[in-house]
Amino acid sequence: MTTFVLVHGAWHGGWCWVRVADRLRAAGHNVFTPTLSGLSDRVHLLAPTISLQTHIKDVANLIAWEELTDVVLVGHSYGGMVITGAADRIADRVRALVFVDAFTPRHGEAAFDLRAPEANALTLQRAKANGGWRIPPTSAESFMVNPADRAWVDAKCTDLPIGCFSEKLHLSGAVDRIADRVYVRAGAYPNPTFDKALEAARGDARFRAHVIDCGHDIMVDRPEELTAVLLESA
Repeated sequence: MTTFVLVHGAWHGGWCWVRVADRLRAAGHNVFTPTLSGLSDRVHLLAPTISLQTHIKDVANLIAWEELTDVVLVGHSYGGMVITGAADRIADRVRALVFVDAFTPRHGEAAFDLRAPEANALTLQRAKANGGWRIPPTSAESFMVNPADRAWVDAKCTDLPIGCFSEKLHLSGAVDRIADRVYVRAGAYPNPTFDKALEAARGDARFRAHVIDCGHDIMVDRPEELTAVLLESA
């Protein structure tokens, strides 16, 4: 049995992993799908003080309090920022890192540093119109979610505090000890940031790289294929 901790991306919640989590559990594995503070079922905690560090603590504390070890830590999109920071805090408890169409940050980088300038400009404009500190969700259609699931995804997504994208990641270097890594790219979702991450992963001996032909929310669109990739780390 392997323990998987599946971390969602911006605007999403633990709900987005249900199809993958069900398949992993059916295969006999232990699965946690936490919702990060201020999002989804934890939207009652939404506040301007929530930032990347808050979400890193969410995941690191879950793993510590549940006394999890030998964890396969998975992050989607913005969740790549979160799992990198969490793994740096608890590297001795993490066996593998899996980045699902996700940021692969280095020390001192924020999500805003990794995104395209035009995407940042639009995000800041939308946040300004929404109180200044809350970024409204990107639509499921923009993420190229399959048409049958777009209404479901849109209904579940909630605002994201801007500090999650603006706060820089501070690493001790402990995360570098984790040598088992996977990058999964959504092949039908155009994004230069994730293209660069895939290219870097293919040139890094620590990584196994995969491309799944679907939109950005791979866990929604292609749960069977993503589960098969995750089981390679089991």
